[in-house]
Amino acid sequence: MNDDLVQHLDIALRHAPPGLTATPIPRMDLCVGQGSGNQAPCLYRSMICFILQGSKRIAINDQLLSYDREHYLISALDLPLTGQILDAEGGRPYVAVSLVLDPALLAQLAASMPPVRECAPKGVGIAINPMTAALRDTVLRLLSLLDTPVDIPVLGPMIERELLYRLLQGPQGRLLRQIAQPEGALGSIRRAVAWIRDHANSRLRIDALCEASGMSRASLHRHFQAMTGLSPVQYQKLLRLQQARQLLLAGEHRAADVAFAVGYESASQFSREYARQFGAPPARDVRKIRQAIGNPIRAALD
Repeated sequence: MNDDLVQHLDIALRHAPPGLTATPIPRMDLCVGQGSGNQAPCLYRSMICFILQGSKRIAINDQLLSYDREHYLISALDLPLTGQILDAEGGRPYVAVSLVLDPALLAQLAASMPPVRECAPKGVGIAINPMTAALRDTVLRLLSLLDTPVDIPVLGPMIERELLYRLLQGPQGRLLRQIAQPEGALGSIRRAVAWIRDHANSRLRIDALCEASGMSRASLHRHFQAMTGLSPVQYQKLLRLQQARQLLLAGEHRAADVAFAVGYESASQFSREYARQFGAPPARDVRKIRQAIGNPIRAALD
């Protein structure tokens, strides 16, 4: 590990206790955690994530992705996933920095840049790419502002622009440009995802979802599946189950009460779908996780 990375790991660990920490830099969070043998639900927002130490595995539908400090992740829309964080060598903690993407800033930067050659999009709205020296330097300079908070209002936006500029020049430039274009297919699916999240505990109405996204039924299903790996119904179901698991881990709620709280009309259906998703019925799953870690886990991993 080079000296710069050691220095900035020290900065991150001084400014972030275990768990998820919102920093004074707008939309930038730090996550510090210990590795676990269990996968836990997490909601990836439209963001970029850089790991400073350790690694992480995430599952989106049937696709398994892994990344570490040699790679960065871009999520183009809110995605309900399951994730597992892994320690670095010697049991050192997982440390990551994430930045929620600003579509307006991306649009502004993209409009000012000359045309670039871009690879074809892969469909799913999440991608992992190799880290570059220029990106690492930019991320570490942004992180170093935590030691000089008086500089954040002036230098923070400048370094963020540089970071996004470099990402727009990279292999996922096309994906980032789509985030900045509300009239495109990705913009429509982002609106559909927002509608589902706002109505997660209500019955899914496809007609309302088509109206919110501006798409026909056929187009909505095709693009939604391509970009999230899920159908709209599956997406809502996974959101509900993740919310239910977090509620169960956070307190002593009865499974039946949680089922109705997240929108299920049948406690038995909830128990069946929960076991299918997480490998055990609610009570057994929560007991297993608590025994493994000694206390309720934090709901957010990134």
